[in-house]
Amino acid sequence: MAMTPEGKVKKKIVAYLKEIGAYYFFPATGGYGKSGVPDIVGCYKGKFFGIECKAGNNKPTELQKHQLKLISEAGGIATVTNEDTIHSLRYILNGLPESDPSQLELDFD
Repeated sequence: MAMTPEGKVKKKIVAYLKEIGAYYFFPATGGYGKSGVPDIVGCYKGKFFGIECKAGNNKPTELQKHQLKLISEAGGIATVTNEDTIHSLRYILNGLPESDPSQLELDFD
């Protein structure tokens, strides 16, 4: 079975998270899980993060946006990433502006 475009984005993100040594998991959303929770949640350098993975021009639902807002309001890192913005994760997770890549562990190129 072919991997979906969103699955390819998730695979690249997971490869990066493994490379930098971040703790992460894919939360369950059905049954006892919470709807709208980002696709990948975890912790890096003592900071909680939630990453909603999208492909192409797909946008997060209102429920997903709400959950990302709650993460951000609680002091965590909340972001939506697709194949065109995946390179920004290295800046976002390191708390750096995109113009200052001096302390990054990995380049996606």
